[in-house]
Amino acid sequence: MDTSQGNPMMDDGLTLQRTKDGGPRIDCRNIKVFYGQAEAIHDVSMSFPDRAVTALIGPSGCGKSTFLRCLNRMNDTIENCRVEGKILMDGEDINDADVDPVLLRSRVGMVFQKPNPFPKSIYDNIAYGPRIHGLANGREDLDAIVEKSLRRAGLWDEVKDRLSAPGTGLSGGQQQRLCIARAIAVQPEVILMDEPCSALDPIATARIEELIDELRNRYCIVIVTHSMQQAARVSQRTAFFHLGNLVEMGDTGQIFTNPREKRTEDYITGRFG
Repeated sequence: MDTSQGNPMMDDGLTLQRTKDGGPRIDCRNIKVFYGQAEAIHDVSMSFPDRAVTALIGPSGCGKSTFLRCLNRMNDTIENCRVEGKILMDGEDINDADVDPVLLRSRVGMVFQKPNPFPKSIYDNIAYGPRIHGLANGREDLDAIVEKSLRRAGLWDEVKDRLSAPGTGLSGGQQQRLCIARAIAVQPEVILMDEPCSALDPIATARIEELIDELRNRYCIVIVTHSMQQAARVSQRTAFFHLGNLVEMGDTGQIFTNPREKRTEDYITGRFG
C-alpha cells in the first residue's frame, strides 16, 4: 500500500489528488480564526511543501496549535470557533461543504501532545482506521497493514510478540509511536504533530525525532514544538508565530542564524518567550 499511488478513499466525498513532487501540499491563504468575537489568528498566509518537515514555533498562546488544527478542520469541533480564508490541499479548499471532514482527517493525520492510544489491543489500535475506511479485504490485509505501520513507526520489533496486549500498557514513548503508527495506517498524505514529545523523556524524544526524520521522505509533516532545539533538529522549514501573527517563515537554517525580523531574533536568543 504505497501512499504515493493515491488513496482509494478519495472516490467518495473527497476527490483531491496528490500534488506533484516539489509543489506545496497545503496552501493557506488569509486565514483568520475567531473564538466568538476574539480574533486568535490574524490573516496568516503560508504553504507547506510535500516530503518535508515544517516547524511552527513561538511563545505559549501565540496561536501555533490553533493554526495547526485548521489544517484538518479540528477547529470544527470547538464551539464558537470560526475559520475564515482558504486552505487549499492540492488546489481544492478543504473547508468546502462537499469535503467530508472525517475523510479529510484520514488524509491529514494528527498526533497529539499526550499519547492517546485507544483502550484496545496494540493490533486493534492500528487496525481500527483501516477497518472503518474499508482499506482492508479481510484479516490478511489487516495483518499486513498493522505490520507495515508498526515497522514505519519503528515499533514492530518491540511489540510483534504481544500484539494482543493493551496499547495502554506500553511506555510513554512507545505509546506515542503507536499513535504515529495508527495515524499512518490509513494512508495519510499529511501528518500534523502538536508538541508530540512534550510529555516524553529525552531518550523517547530522541527516538520520535529519528522517526520524524525517517517519515519526512514519505509525508508532508507539520510540527508544533515549544523546543527551538527540536525545531532546528527535525525541520527543513520554520515559521515563527507571535500574538496570532505569522512573523516570519523560511528555511530552518536561515530562521535560526539570520532571521529577517527582530521579533524572531529576540525570541530565538531568549529575550522573550
